[in-house]
Amino acid sequence: MEIKKLNEWNPWWEDEKTIESLIGKPRPKYSELINSIDLREVIIITGVRRSGKSTLMYQMIDGLLKKRIDPKQILFINLEDKKITEDNLEDIYESYREDINPDKKAFVFLDEIHKRKGWESWIRKNYDLKKNIKFVISGSCSYLLKKEYSTLLTGRNLTFEIMPFTFDEYLEFSNIKLDIEKIKKGVVLDRTRISVSKLLKKYLLQGGFPEVVLRKEEFKMQLLSQYFDDILYKDIVDRYNLNSKKTKDLALYFMTNFTGLVSLRNLRNSLGLSYDTIKDYLSYFKEAFLFFIIDHFSYSFKEQKTLPSKVYCVDNGLRNAVSFKFSKDEGKLVENAVFIELLTRDKDVYYWKNKNEVDFIVKNKDNSLSAINVSFTDNIHDREIKALLDFKKEFKKRKVEMVLITKNTEKKQEGIKYIPLWKWLLNSGK
Repeated sequence: MEIKKLNEWNPWWEDEKTIESLIGKPRPKYSELINSIDLREVIIITGVRRSGKSTLMYQMIDGLLKKRIDPKQILFINLEDKKITEDNLEDIYESYREDINPDKKAFVFLDEIHKRKGWESWIRKNYDLKKNIKFVISGSCSYLLKKEYSTLLTGRNLTFEIMPFTFDEYLEFSNIKLDIEKIKKGVVLDRTRISVSKLLKKYLLQGGFPEVVLRKEEFKMQLLSQYFDDILYKDIVDRYNLNSKKTKDLALYFMTNFTGLVSLRNLRNSLGLSYDTIKDYLSYFKEAFLFFIIDHFSYSFKEQKTLPSKVYCVDNGLRNAVSFKFSKDEGKLVENAVFIELLTRDKDVYYWKNKNEVDFIVKNKDNSLSAINVSFTDNIHDREIKALLDFKKEFKKRKVEMVLITKNTEKKQEGIKYIPLWKWLLNSGK
């Protein structure tokens, strides 16, 4: 392999300052990931394309340079680079060892690792031989990564899943500083409330992809549309050799009908696709982190899997850039934002439906349940309240927390906590 191909991806070999333009602002919620560079285990970073995985790798590299690690001990390669598609991992690594770092410890960062077949066997071999290498790898496909490393790298890896900005990160990157402790105590200045409300509206429409947040207003939707195409074609169509029109049509259907109940059998009738085709395509969407599915809450596995599921999109902005939009979409955008926040908080999430519906049921680690309804208004419909009370009555043997997420209303009534959306997203309503 020509060493100049490696030089392009590793400018710090000549000038450490070049890393400054690549690292961006820190994301405190991923500090554990940054600090994992000191562990022996293989670090695996997954998440939707353009969520910031590469930037976090650069921040890990920056941390090494600040520790005065020799820059030549650090190798970074993006395996989507067409110039190195013919080079296997062993050739790349041997070229690096021969020409750059023959004997010192190597910190090897491999971005978009799923572009190389057999990567897990190669990494396991080097890991088990206890070679002086620290591996950090990333990929934009959840299931195949797990399938590939679960058998060969069990006990040898730590995995981190990266998401677009949460609302608190969005405010941080918009240079809005909030005193969360004061907010918890109810001390909120009017100008703070106005600023946060304006940014919340933008966040609900434009989402939290890092580059989109930092991009000029007139280019945001164009960039999001490009992200959608990259995810669809690079991570789904090309990877699984699918029909591009069918794939896009189905993705757009889910984008338009996000937060809704999805029956694959009913979908088969309306789209003219086979049940198995729809099921397979949906699994590919999930693997690329484009959509997420939640099941009906029940202690009966059969009931849980028999009833329809609900579908959510990884980012509101991505959805708004490509789907058909309607005036009633604000409620869906809010519900989707709440789901993504729950996902980011690593919650086990379901929905529940009887006569009325509870948007989210969370199974907590202490075996208690949280029932959450989302009603982005201050004129709360009776059905939202009744659904929560019905659920608590149905599962009266369990400890149930009831939460109603509103626009501005904040109170506690009939055992239900009413919390404004912006406060709940900042985790200050708890």
